[in-house]
Amino acid sequence: MSLEILQAGPMLSIQDHGRHGRKRFGVPSAGAMDRPAMDLANALCGNPLDAAALEFAAFGGHLRAARPLRLAVTGGECDIRCGQRQLAAGQSHAIAAGEVIRIGALKGATWGYIAVSGGIAVPEVLGARATHLRFALGGVEGRALRPGDVLPLGQDDSSAPCLRPREPMVRPGANLAGRPIRVMLGPQDDSFDAQTLARLCSATFTVTPKRDRMAMVLGGTSLFAARGHDIVSDGIVPGVIQVPASGEPMVLMADSQTTGGYPKIATVISADLPRLAQMPVGAELRFEVIPRETAEDITLAERARLRDCFSGLVPASGAQLSSSFLLGCDLVGGIFAPEAVMGRDLMTAKEQQT
Repeated sequence: MSLEILQAGPMLSIQDHGRHGRKRFGVPSAGAMDRPAMDLANALCGNPLDAAALEFAAFGGHLRAARPLRLAVTGGECDIRCGQRQLAAGQSHAIAAGEVIRIGALKGATWGYIAVSGGIAVPEVLGARATHLRFALGGVEGRALRPGDVLPLGQDDSSAPCLRPREPMVRPGANLAGRPIRVMLGPQDDSFDAQTLARLCSATFTVTPKRDRMAMVLGGTSLFAARGHDIVSDGIVPGVIQVPASGEPMVLMADSQTTGGYPKIATVISADLPRLAQMPVGAELRFEVIPRETAEDITLAERARLRDCFSGLVPASGAQLSSSFLLGCDLVGGIFAPEAVMGRDLMTAKEQQT
């Protein structure tokens, strides 16, 4: 069974957790720009968190299901329609075979995710299904998806319910004005003088239109390296802030290369990189330098919070529940006065007459 692309949104591609352990061979990782959002979409559909899903920029496009499935859209609020039904983002929905899903523009976000039950089952390339667009690696021919593409789907449990978070999922999103992007200095912070390092934390930067899955160029404030802007190329990871001779800092993202020859003044911590990725063009931001130990504590706390959210998913309103699911739930916990819940059917005839 499959999912057909009828209309493709910008940069619609297949992503998962990416390729790891191959940077020494020059193979970049790729993977989702906002991994927590993609993980949520997969969890809502009952998939493993590392299942392949669809990532899009700005708006999603139109899809047609060839089998009954569950579908979830995350990353930001957007208009989602299936026939005459309007669907909510952030929870999964039952889609019948042959139905067309129309996914509109994101609000307050840049990257959206579409997961379907069973996951996208294109062949793995070097250990992952993720698409690296510049390297033409993975996904469908290593390219962005286009109308007419038919994507194979993995097996799913047709009796499983649609899900939603128990509580609204609070994420440190791009709309939280005033919260700085936290960074650790280095690895070449010694290439910059004290005034430039101070400017990194005191100045306001702007997200420019020069951005894609490889990097995000920031404007509004220039940074210059006192020791020059050319270094011997060394290792790169997503989140590093390179400073070329133009003075415009570049934050490398999911599709970043494996080595680079510009000095790196700082590195965005992994917990804040998805928030930075979701900021729209024109958004203003500031940086805050924190020590490594604090960054590690923040990462562990964020992972724990996401685990709690994913483990606390509950059936969405109107979902059809299977017997096996219901038997696994505590349906009566906390009820001490059954007559207060069940009503008059537990009252005696004499009590009902009074």
